[in-house]
Amino acid sequence: MLHIKAFLIYTMIVFLVTCEALAQGKVKIASIEREPYLGAQLPGNGYVIEVIKEAFQRVNYEVKIEFVTLARAQRLVKQGAMDGFVPSYDRKTDMKHYLLSSPFPGDHIGLLKKKSLDISFTNHTSNSFDSYLKQLKQYKFGIIRGDPITQRFDYFQYTKNEFVTNDVQNIDNLEKEAVDFIVIDKYSAGDIITNQRPHLIGHFDFIEPIDAQNSFYVAFSKHTQSHPSINKDFNQGLAEMRRDGTLRKIIEKHGFYPFRAQKKDKKKLIIGTVNNREMLRLQELSEVFEADNPHIEIDWRIMNESTLRKRLLSDLAISDGQFDIMTIGMLEVPVWSKNNWLTPLSNLPKSYDLNDIFDKIKHSLSFQNKLYALPFYAESSMTYYRKDLFKKAGIRMSSEPTYWEILSYADTIHQPEKEIYGVCLRGKAGWGENMGFFTTMVNTFGGQWFNQKWQPQIDSDAWKKALKIYKTMITKYGPPNPENNGYNENLALFLSGKCGIWIDATVAAGTLFHKNKSQVSQDVAVVKAPVAVTTEGANWLWSWALAIPMSSNHKTIAQQFISWATSKNYIELVASNDGWASVPPGTRKSTYKNKAYIEASPFAPLVFDSIVDTNKQGGQKRDVPYSGIQFVEIPEFPAIGNYVGQQISEVIQGKVAADVALKKAQKHVELQMRLSGYYDE
Repeated sequence: MLHIKAFLIYTMIVFLVTCEALAQGKVKIASIEREPYLGAQLPGNGYVIEVIKEAFQRVNYEVKIEFVTLARAQRLVKQGAMDGFVPSYDRKTDMKHYLLSSPFPGDHIGLLKKKSLDISFTNHTSNSFDSYLKQLKQYKFGIIRGDPITQRFDYFQYTKNEFVTNDVQNIDNLEKEAVDFIVIDKYSAGDIITNQRPHLIGHFDFIEPIDAQNSFYVAFSKHTQSHPSINKDFNQGLAEMRRDGTLRKIIEKHGFYPFRAQKKDKKKLIIGTVNNREMLRLQELSEVFEADNPHIEIDWRIMNESTLRKRLLSDLAISDGQFDIMTIGMLEVPVWSKNNWLTPLSNLPKSYDLNDIFDKIKHSLSFQNKLYALPFYAESSMTYYRKDLFKKAGIRMSSEPTYWEILSYADTIHQPEKEIYGVCLRGKAGWGENMGFFTTMVNTFGGQWFNQKWQPQIDSDAWKKALKIYKTMITKYGPPNPENNGYNENLALFLSGKCGIWIDATVAAGTLFHKNKSQVSQDVAVVKAPVAVTTEGANWLWSWALAIPMSSNHKTIAQQFISWATSKNYIELVASNDGWASVPPGTRKSTYKNKAYIEASPFAPLVFDSIVDTNKQGGQKRDVPYSGIQFVEIPEFPAIGNYVGQQISEVIQGKVAADVALKKAQKHVELQMRLSGYYDE
């Protein structure tokens, strides 16, 4: 009996020790808002928070993050009420209260100036930040009072300074020429300008010294007994992330790319592109191009749609010049070309056969009769559905469905207990994500973004009706957490048989009908995009295209690559590797005359009709002053669309009522349009 008791006691001890090993404990970290690196509204709360959570998870800690002000964060840590705070810096840190973790990549501090300030620096490529400052004694600097950025540099004690409370005030003062330079992180500057002051994009230059990139640290509290072990364990998790590449992947997922040295005897092309299947295939097949052009190496920067757009605009906002090739679309080409941000394309080889490109697509990628981008693929939108589910339910899909019919179909086939959802829609916030789809809904309900006087119409009845049915579809008959689902996420859901209906881009058809990639390839069917009270603007028009920014130093070889990537030869290369159904659609007349493509692509006629019949003017029979169907062709639209998209996202998450969100969006857009000078009322 004693032996049994001893065994049970031993087993219990082992169990408890194992549990303790599996769950070391809980860690409370205070974080300041430091966009775009960390913030409550950022995806995953930002790159820094993702790194911290991943590092601690690897050593079996549960992490709780609380966003507070810097002063409160420091006070809580000094009191031992929090285990640590982020971000901290190596200099000017009170080591009496804090134990710093191992470093990880931080911000990029430099100087922002107006383009109109003509100034040159000696030894530009080798200057440190302090070296720059010593050449600028006669100028006035904008500095945030008490910001740890400027506290790291003693030199600002001896300069002429204008103190402000935040970066937005600093940028406004710079634009008004109240200061000559402001001290700022380059990604923060780019994001603030594109999101809050889009009318100032391209007005500034960023001066980045060689020591621009700094390190972040977690400052652990010395006023907790466990701080040495917590710090040690965190550093262990962080070291593992460095070794296996996870740290780099997280950083790049958020659009931050460290400098990579160029190989000897090679010219590097840096390409910023979207992480969809078509572009990932291009990355794979680009090895063929590199093999034929051994003097060229390609550095791919692949991001999700919203992050890509943010980083490209941020780059232009401060004239940073990170990219040689940009993946952009029909909104950006006319706007960016007008501002002289893109390189006009000329002297294309005869074999390219520019006349083979659909006239509508070619026109959409031109400005003042000059071509500024080459189309990789083009798309409209349509309705995908599972004909097996419809047959089993005894219903038939209309060839031209209304949104009320879609709602009824979704209700009939919705089987969440089997992980089959009635309808999948874009819910992820972004002007090209949820607003790309939702704007077409607004169009069909008779709504629009602006009237002829450029006054926003967001709180109109049409917007309210569209939002009501959108919310019902996506929350009642959609998959869980729809606010996380964009194009790629919904595509994966449909491919795995979890969506009954999906309204989205025609480009997805090649994957959905592919028997080796889709679990439902034999059961998928397509019809037109739904309508409500009008067909005007019911289906969008878009082309992901490749363009060369004016800031590129490799324009000739960049044009050589984009000509190859959008050529007939590339289409044939895809067909030979992955089948004709997978070739980039919507761009070339010859593709839709090719018997092999038509036979492999039962969806081709509907895609062709959707693109050819779509009016880029967005239904200009309506009284609107702008071009674009699912977007508004003005520089301010990305910032406006992203903001409104966030409000719509909060509605479907139940955080705010629809009417409240639309009124808030209306006021925000009214303010932005006044700031941009569209009207004075």
